[in-house]
Amino acid sequence: MLISLRNVEKSYPHGVGRTYVLRRVNVDIKEGEFVSIMGPSGAGKSTLLHILGMHDSAWTGEYYFMDQPVHRLTPKQRAELHKKHIGFVFQSYHLLDNLTVYENLEIPLSYRNVSRKDRQSMVGDILDRFQIVGKKDLYPNQLSGGQQQLVGVARAVIANPQVILADEPTGNLHTAQGKEIMELFRSLNESGATIIQVTHSEVNASFGTRIIQLRDGWVVEEEASNQRPLANV
Repeated sequence: MLISLRNVEKSYPHGVGRTYVLRRVNVDIKEGEFVSIMGPSGAGKSTLLHILGMHDSAWTGEYYFMDQPVHRLTPKQRAELHKKHIGFVFQSYHLLDNLTVYENLEIPLSYRNVSRKDRQSMVGDILDRFQIVGKKDLYPNQLSGGQQQLVGVARAVIANPQVILADEPTGNLHTAQGKEIMELFRSLNESGATIIQVTHSEVNASFGTRIIQLRDGWVVEEEASNQRPLANV
């Protein structure tokens, strides 16, 4: 199993008690799945995604990632695991405004001790693959929202992570741009990447293979996406 969560909980002190954001979450995700996390605002979707992405360490329970007990690792060990195996796509792009497209794409590689020559080759390959060679010297504010998110996805996948996490990846995009990003995710999934997205959109969820429904921090339902049969994975 690629990911296993057991009794994961996240809470904050509130008066004499605690307010729970996640309650007793038990989830298994296999390699090669395309999972959508859905639910109303405040259900705990983004919190769960950030725990999976090892951005959040203030939780209880057990989290196994590629058989590694994340709940027992030091912050440095978690950071290494994240950098090596996880790519993250944000709703608001999170590109660095003072860097060009090329430089934004190069950053994840600099964290992995990739040589300069290999970085140049990998950035060149991803620019070509995503058809954004002509944008490489532009800055984020010179790009449309759709183009910025395309760069965001390219940055997330440039080091070939096993898992791509996406938090409302089409939330700031027009319908056509959003569909382009979702088609890209489906293509990446069919090439072997495991994808976990948070989405409010049933259309976006239909690109995946399974839906996890959250409500008030609880997993209330897990179902196969009825649009795309599991056999396609």
